[in-house]
Amino acid sequence: MKKIGQGVFQLKFPEGWMIHNVFNEDLLTRCREPHYQGQHMELAPPLMIINEEEEYKVEEVWKHKK
Repeated sequence: MKKIGQGVFQLKFPEGWMIHNVFNEDLLTRCREPHYQGQHMELAPPLMIINEEEEYKVEEVWKHKK
């Protein structure tokens, strides 16, 4: 979001992330566009809170053992 001091930056995270948003510039690297087709990632679906607990919608089960 912005530089708030000498070598200190405030970042913006998605809603629901429980992480401190101020970092030293030595811990940060610039975002670069992926070079290859397989490096593109889809964004995670939005987090749902139901009865004060995180809930996710399951689209597919890959492997299953009884």
